[in-house]
Amino acid sequence: MTTLRGGAPVPSSPFPVLPLRTGMLFPGTTTTFSVGRPRSIALLHALHVGDVIGVATQRDSSNLDPKLEDLHPTGTFARVAQIARQNDRAYRVVLEGLGRFALEALDETEPYWKGSGQSVPDVQADDPEARLLAEALRDRITDVVQHSGGALEQIPTLDNDPGLFADRVSAALVLNQEQAAELISTANVPERLRKVLVFLSQAQTVAELRTKIDKDVREQFGKHQREAILREQLKAIRKELGDSEEEDADGLRSKLDAADLPEEPRKIADRELRRLESMQGQGPEANVIRTYLEWIADLPWSKRAGVNHDLDGIAAQLDADHAGLQDVKKRILEHMAVHKLSGNPRGTILAFVGPPGVGKTSLGQSIADATGRPFVRISLGGVRDEAEIRGHRRTYIGSLPGRILHGLRKAGVKNPVMLLDEIDKLFSGWAGAPEAALLEVLDPEQNKAFTDHYLEAPFDLSEVMFVCTANTLETISGPLRDRLEIIELSGYTEAEKLGIARRHLLPKRLKDNGIPEGVLTLTDRALGSVIHDYTREAGVRQLDRELSRLARSMALEVARKTDDAALSVVVDDDVERFLGKPRFHSELAERTAVPGVATGLAWTPVGGDILFVETSRMPGKGKVEITGQLGDVMKESARAALSYVRSHAAELDIEASVLDHTDLHIHVPAGAVPKDGPSAGVTMFTALASVLTGRRVRSDTAMTGEVTLRGRVLPVGGIKAKVLAAHRAGIRRVILPLKNQRDVEEVPTETRAELEFVFVSDMSEVLSAVLESERGAGASVENLPGNESSQDTVIAAA
Repeated sequence: MTTLRGGAPVPSSPFPVLPLRTGMLFPGTTTTFSVGRPRSIALLHALHVGDVIGVATQRDSSNLDPKLEDLHPTGTFARVAQIARQNDRAYRVVLEGLGRFALEALDETEPYWKGSGQSVPDVQADDPEARLLAEALRDRITDVVQHSGGALEQIPTLDNDPGLFADRVSAALVLNQEQAAELISTANVPERLRKVLVFLSQAQTVAELRTKIDKDVREQFGKHQREAILREQLKAIRKELGDSEEEDADGLRSKLDAADLPEEPRKIADRELRRLESMQGQGPEANVIRTYLEWIADLPWSKRAGVNHDLDGIAAQLDADHAGLQDVKKRILEHMAVHKLSGNPRGTILAFVGPPGVGKTSLGQSIADATGRPFVRISLGGVRDEAEIRGHRRTYIGSLPGRILHGLRKAGVKNPVMLLDEIDKLFSGWAGAPEAALLEVLDPEQNKAFTDHYLEAPFDLSEVMFVCTANTLETISGPLRDRLEIIELSGYTEAEKLGIARRHLLPKRLKDNGIPEGVLTLTDRALGSVIHDYTREAGVRQLDRELSRLARSMALEVARKTDDAALSVVVDDDVERFLGKPRFHSELAERTAVPGVATGLAWTPVGGDILFVETSRMPGKGKVEITGQLGDVMKESARAALSYVRSHAAELDIEASVLDHTDLHIHVPAGAVPKDGPSAGVTMFTALASVLTGRRVRSDTAMTGEVTLRGRVLPVGGIKAKVLAAHRAGIRRVILPLKNQRDVEEVPTETRAELEFVFVSDMSEVLSAVLESERGAGASVENLPGNESSQDTVIAAA
């Protein structure tokens, strides 16, 4: 074969070669290619329309500099039909396939590729089998076109060239590179036709499968598409009518889709959305449904905040925000360590119980800041309606969800730190018991499906870190108390208060009152004076108020200074100039100056406190008077103490006849304050023994403990708070039950170092430790000198 199709001569070697990165040019077809490689563009610059070149396809399209082995061995001679410039870097060339050739060598690569090869003519093109196969291929194509159409509709009728017909069908089929290379390299026409029939059958099978899949998908989503079309039409109609309610429904649908609702809430939301659309957005019921759907869409069903797992960073943040409180910080770090190791996002429920002002509420904010979670505070003080927790049902006008869901909506995530403040001040009323509603919220086994009355769909609270605060556990019911992990905050030592005032309180108050930096300097001695002369509390709230008073007094002096007068004040011994005379001083020496007065330790809802028990004797008939608004338990302790003294009169060196002709009066000062509890038993025993023996009680000693009728000293609670109160009051010796010895380990080390502890198990040990050996002058309580001011705090349990 010396000529190609169309009478074009076979180019002599070496002839220009254009490598194609993708695609295949078949003889008898015309195809457009984009050319961008520099050598290919150089080839186009040397060509003219009508020139014949060789075209070969690369094996790997990413190869920018192909060699002979990188090209398929069989290519196509092509006539240049058109050359057009696309942009500065690319050309478009139209090539007409003329015939096959076998590429034998690439002789030159600069300025463009040139190769050597031989023309490959069709084999057995006139064979009757080729004619029959071509007719079968035509019939098969006709059948495919009738069912699916496509590019094969452009295939011309079968002429007298079966090989050309096979090449044109190959070009119309969607073939991969391997299939196309296989066909271009097949010179035997019957064999080529068989391969085309196979590839056509495969393409038809894929097309039928794709059609079936498309049909199934259309059937599955046809209803939704139809609804969407109708909805768009309705939207257009409403827009023409000036009605925008449908836009609200579409907006709600988009928000619900973005909320990633669980299955059950999604079903409820879809049902309510259909109701809203059926009402056409009109009427009061539509507004109720719209508000309900907005609430569902706004809740964080699947949104979570990223949690900081840097334990050292969390510890540093907690230490920077709060001094002391090591138990609380340790528990928080334990929770974060478990979360880090297990990857379990389950929340926890902590309850901080302690006096006011020790930082319970601010600890919640500190935990949130340290762990990187949002913080939500819910105040429960005085709440008496169960709907405040669970919400109102939608049947009521103006109904809304409870405070729990309000807090989650505000946080925007489902794993915030949620502070339930003052849970001990919940009340029960005609509207239900809110404390009972908290039983589900604070139960780790139930709150994963918490159901608000308004929402009527379960919401997962298991990832929320709940932090509860309370001043006392006495008013919290047993079932709720059982669900809490209780951490007691007893109060701060004087050293801790000094650090808190220096790092936090004083700088804040100076800034709030406009005191320039460096104007006021408060020495440690002055701060200590403010702490023990002007405050007597477990926390630092009163200390904050006193520092605020001092800052205001300083602000007055700063405001009065002249512009050219520099003001710098160092407060050391002159605290009284700003705060007035001290409010507190030690009464211990004055009260215990005569026999019959003992110093006890009490626990109150506002922290520990000291408690004086005063007794007096007078001629009479053995009667006992008990005053001071004491509870039944304290009265029983007083009677038990008197019985013990009577039964051990000989051991205490008391004449029995004296008891028969003496009336006794037991009084606990601060008579307007109710008091009760068993831990004043030791103090009452000691006071009675002191007044009857005439031996004074040591003024530097305080005591606590319950006593049996046989004189055994039993353990009591609140040891840490009581010891801290004794230290604040200037006590140096503390008498404690022997079984409370381990509780002293909770007391800060610096406080323990300044106190002497005496652990006793029997009243005889108490009396030998606290009664002075010499008898003091008898004196009645009424003649005691000194300051007789009553206590300010309510003593809930002595």
